[in-house]
Amino acid sequence: MNESSLLDFLQQALETMSAWEAVAVVLGIAYLLLAMRESLWCWYAAFISTAIFLVLFWEVNLLMESALQVYYLVMAAYGWWHWRHGANDTQELAISSWSMRQHSWAIGMVLGASVVSGTLLATTTQAALPFLDSVTTWGSVLTTWMVARKVLENWLYWLVIDSLSIYLYIDRGLYLTALLFLAYVVIVVFGYRKWLLHYRAISS
Repeated sequence: MNESSLLDFLQQALETMSAWEAVAVVLGIAYLLLAMRESLWCWYAAFISTAIFLVLFWEVNLLMESALQVYYLVMAAYGWWHWRHGANDTQELAISSWSMRQHSWAIGMVLGASVVSGTLLATTTQAALPFLDSVTTWGSVLTTWMVARKVLENWLYWLVIDSLSIYLYIDRGLYLTALLFLAYVVIVVFGYRKWLLHYRAISS
């Protein structure tokens, strides 16, 4: 994207954004920055941002993304509780790492579920981009759970999911949300590095 195209994109984003979308975007960025710092406040930001996005996605016919927000609301509460109480209710939850076998199973389940839901959406609804919508949705379901459990590699999963989501939101005219996910792509790189350093420190 050259400078002229980027300026046109930013202008279009500003012209089409709503006040609610702007609030959701700000809180979405706050969530990720707070999660990077392992702060419990990230879950408060996530809950409010998610409630707003639930309505926004429903209005632009992204059915799977809208349904995903309901799950996010539940996971915001679960993540807050699990981060606060940890595994034994006496200390904060520590960062952990998955084996290659666990990742293989996780990715396989996401792709399998995406094929099923994408096919159903494509044949029975007017959903936009049903297969891409399904991949980002099921991937987000898994990865949000990974965040709640403080699995290190969640940041790498988000890198892929957020990159795919940028195209999805541009196609639906949610330009400010697309910019949010572009910011996510940058932030997750730093988030992964920060968690990796912490994981190595507590594992040594």
